[in-house]
Amino acid sequence: MPDFLKMRDQMEKGAGFIAALDQSGGSTPKALALYGVDANDYDGEDAMFAEIQRMRERIIRAPDFTNTKVIGAILFEKTLNERIDDQSVPEHLWEKRGVVPFLKIDKGLEDEANGVQLLKPIPGLADTLSAAKALGVFGTKERSVINSANQDGVAAIVDNQFAVAHEVIAAGMVPIIEPEVNIHSETKAEAETMLADALMARVEGLSEGQDVMLKLTLPEQAGLYDALADHPRVVRVVALSGGYSTADASARLAQNHKMIASFSRALTQGLQRDMSDAEFDASLGANINTIYDASIS
Repeated sequence: MPDFLKMRDQMEKGAGFIAALDQSGGSTPKALALYGVDANDYDGEDAMFAEIQRMRERIIRAPDFTNTKVIGAILFEKTLNERIDDQSVPEHLWEKRGVVPFLKIDKGLEDEANGVQLLKPIPGLADTLSAAKALGVFGTKERSVINSANQDGVAAIVDNQFAVAHEVIAAGMVPIIEPEVNIHSETKAEAETMLADALMARVEGLSEGQDVMLKLTLPEQAGLYDALADHPRVVRVVALSGGYSTADASARLAQNHKMIASFSRALTQGLQRDMSDAEFDASLGANINTIYDASIS
């Protein structure tokens, strides 16, 4: 039986970062291309997902992918049914690597309105959460996007995120609320200030036991989210790389001392399918070290 109290303690106090291994149908082709796998190398969606699962398994098995530096990992829903050494991936992560498993539950974005893109409806969410928790998944992640500083839009996106978060909490899990601010937005700093205020207002309304995590774009104003990180209802504030390179994201993270990383592209940067195991492990290990050092700065 998974020890959810031990998972909670690791997420709250652990030194390290959360690996984002949640490439979905939309992001997988690009992730594979960066990994050196062209679309001509696989035939159809099933073959594509098989390729990305082989990449994930190679990452998870790497010597440096343990809770010494990686305290959590976010998975794509299809990954729940995959196996590593005759265990489900969430079970393997926790029991063999000491890494807390999370599940990406969002199903894409609505069209932009008032400068934001809300979460699309998530059909069958209750069943998904029940199945995930039975496999030892600790929490969820749900991503929406802020493209410009619009007060009504920011309010709508926070309301949308917390509506889903309350369903996750009711299922006995911890949601990672992710209203990403587009790093290319011309009003990024203003949007982040609006977001910080809106999030604090909603966090203040949570009761004991209604705990959340926040996954936020690295802000233009260092320390902007410190008050949220200190709030008793916030387990942890983590940073998304948002398209920044590993070096740039890590440098920005090092200026935000109460955030830890939850990187995807920055984690896998430079990895190639045709690398030898030694080359792969060394390249991944270097990325892990860089992100870890920034997370504990």
